[in-house]
Amino acid sequence: MKRFGKFSLMIAVPLLSFLAISFSTTPAFAQQKYVLKFNHVLGQKEPYHQGFTNWAKAVEEKTKGGLRIEVFHSAQLGVEEDILEQIRAGANIGQNTDSARMGNYVPGIACLNGPYFAENLVEVGKLTNAPTIKGFLDELANKHGFKVLSFSWVQGYRHFFTNKPIRNPEDLKGLRIRTPPAPIWQESVRSLGATPVALAFGDMYPALQQKVMEGVELVYNNIPAGRFYEVLKYVSETRHIMLVNFEVISAKWFNSLPPEYRKILVEECDKAGIETSKLIMEKLEKEVKEELTTKRGMVVVDNVDIPAFKKAGEKAYEVLNIADVKKKVFSEIGKK
Repeated sequence: MKRFGKFSLMIAVPLLSFLAISFSTTPAFAQQKYVLKFNHVLGQKEPYHQGFTNWAKAVEEKTKGGLRIEVFHSAQLGVEEDILEQIRAGANIGQNTDSARMGNYVPGIACLNGPYFAENLVEVGKLTNAPTIKGFLDELANKHGFKVLSFSWVQGYRHFFTNKPIRNPEDLKGLRIRTPPAPIWQESVRSLGATPVALAFGDMYPALQQKVMEGVELVYNNIPAGRFYEVLKYVSETRHIMLVNFEVISAKWFNSLPPEYRKILVEECDKAGIETSKLIMEKLEKEVKEELTTKRGMVVVDNVDIPAFKKAGEKAYEVLNIADVKKKVFSEIGKK
């Protein structure tokens, strides 16, 4: 009997050890996996698409496959406004958007896309710590269901692309210029002298061909992707809006993620945004400008009166009753 007992013990100890290891590793095998479907309206060759792809890769690696981001270019999942409503409803979907559209829910935050609000990447960085902006972001999440992961994504300066030289606000008088369908965009273009025309990104080329409008206000990188050099001649470098983009997902879905996933999702989004913005501002804008002027026949207008455009742009803030917001935020980031 003693020999049998010793033999039983020799079997039992390894068996218990195996069971202990098995039970301790079961949660890892049963770990819930998450998928975020991320939509943007830009083309596959735009620098933002590569930036979003880099973000997705980093998140998947750092969560060891627990959280994946599937990136959809060219509005494959639908138009921006429809996607935003799905986000509010709690869907596992995201959208590259801007403060102009977020201003439809929290009016004050639209100031980030107003004329000459942020004028360089340093100022954009300071805005992330401005108490007023933080308050707006909290309101978007808690009252409207939008979690802004990052707004470190800067697409460049918006300029006027037309078929006549634009040197001051008077030169825009009577010109129909395409803008996105949000109040701050409309009033910004109107304050600068033009008549705003709200059109979806994909409708611009045929509208220009048919002369439904006379120009657009876009960043340099949009021009080759949309082949707008075929229907527009002049670039007037007004730099009237630094295009700060927001990466938005559902606050409800975000809060359902494990805390470490939330942290990774935000940090990697910020990191990819900063890298992409620097690439655009320090390199790609110059390369696209050179291509458009040397190979595509576009002409950069000289002697653009920036002070006159800045002065004219103040009216947009007044019309939308956000002039006080602008003043307060400027004070918080030390801008005059």
